[in-house]
Amino acid sequence: MKRPIALILGTRPEIIKMAPLLRAYESRGADVFAVHTGQHYSFEMDRIFFRDLRLRPPRIQLRIRSVGNRHADHIGRMMQAVEKILMERKPRVILVQGDTNTVLAATLAASKMPGIKIGHVEAGLRSYDRAMPEETNRVLSDHLSDLLFAPTPGSARTLRSEGIQSSKIFVTGNTIVDAVRQNLRLALMRSFPKGTPGPKQYFLMTLHRQENVDKKGSLAAILEGLRRVVEEFKKPVLFSVHPRTQKKIRQFGLRYPRGVVPMKPVGFLDFLRLEHSARLILTDSGGLQEEACILGVPCVTLRTTTERPETVRVGANLIAGRDPSQILRCARRMMEKKDTWKNPFGDGHAAERIVRIVERHAP
Repeated sequence: MKRPIALILGTRPEIIKMAPLLRAYESRGADVFAVHTGQHYSFEMDRIFFRDLRLRPPRIQLRIRSVGNRHADHIGRMMQAVEKILMERKPRVILVQGDTNTVLAATLAASKMPGIKIGHVEAGLRSYDRAMPEETNRVLSDHLSDLLFAPTPGSARTLRSEGIQSSKIFVTGNTIVDAVRQNLRLALMRSFPKGTPGPKQYFLMTLHRQENVDKKGSLAAILEGLRRVVEEFKKPVLFSVHPRTQKKIRQFGLRYPRGVVPMKPVGFLDFLRLEHSARLILTDSGGLQEEACILGVPCVTLRTTTERPETVRVGANLIAGRDPSQILRCARRMMEKKDTWKNPFGDGHAAERIVRIVERHAP
């Protein structure tokens, strides 16, 4: 009897980008199971996405929370738990997505077990900034994987340049295009949150990376940049505040500038609605850079590097860093942009391609 396939995930972006794969497998009646590590564990950052995306919550819920910034402890506990599941369920393939601690823990655990192939969805992304924990996660996971699903030709070239065999690399497009196209119609049927300005009358923002929010100076500089953006463009900034960011703003005694409207994280459909109608997006999220590009909304990235250089090359995104003056300059330039760029992340059929490749190479 054919052994099952395991999808291992743990965060909001993973849920969204794995949803098309779960749907593709379930529509085929495949023997597939999902494991949720619990890296994101609140309703706002986690369970609401299964509800919105009409997915059955994973039966295996590990609830392994991080403690502070102790990455080794977090990854080690997840590795132990994932290893136990893999030994019991004996999947023929595990699929992981992206660059989280969940991805590295699952990849390391599976790499020590014979007979299990590892498929890495969204392989080959590089920021070349090792200060980002995610960069370490994605590099190690790529080099341990058996099947590497690169979203673009550029990410495939990166993998080959690092000595990974071409026979392991497949350009599939990015499953975020699948997810956006599958859900945009439903999102546009939803009402705006009460008090939200009309379409194109607001900017939308997220901020969560430790290099931005864990240092008072960095976080204060970004908030000052926001103040200048609001002052110049006279548009409110709807700030979807990650729990980590909210905690640090309070801890450092900082305040939101006038015109910045903090809001709790919302589900995928509500956020997709807000993204689609925003005039400009400011973010340090890699996934949001992609979503803005796909939706035709100009983006300013609040980081000094990006692992999505395609968004910059097509003209959908600028890298601003944390300097307030540069944030304002980039916002000015992107406000002049027209949404005529071509989406570089594929045609919305990435999940189907990945399923077919897995069946060919791990039957």
